[in-house]
Amino acid sequence: MTATYAYDEQPSSGHPLRPGASPHDIRAALLSEDRAKFDTEYERALGDARESLDLTELFKTLERWRRAALIQQDPQDFRRVVRRAAELLTGEPVPADEPLSVSRAKAGM
Repeated sequence: MTATYAYDEQPSSGHPLRPGASPHDIRAALLSEDRAKFDTEYERALGDARESLDLTELFKTLERWRRAALIQQDPQDFRRVVRRAAELLTGEPVPADEPLSVSRAKAGM
């Protein structure tokens, strides 16, 4: 697979998390607990791209995080999705007071 250029010279109107979203917009839409992980993965992908002169992994990293940001942009809805995924994967109900981080770990999210 090769990288595709994601820049579009169209006006910057539309949803900030549309395909080709900027790293800034992606990071801003993430839950605060995911921003450090995004920073680490983004820096690693930038370094790899700098060395290899291949943007494929950088674009894959940004797309993976863009999708996470889309899901997380409504924190309450994201919490419901995580809880449901945890219930489906464990076969057990998630306690109402369970921290999101615990539910995410159960759901692999």
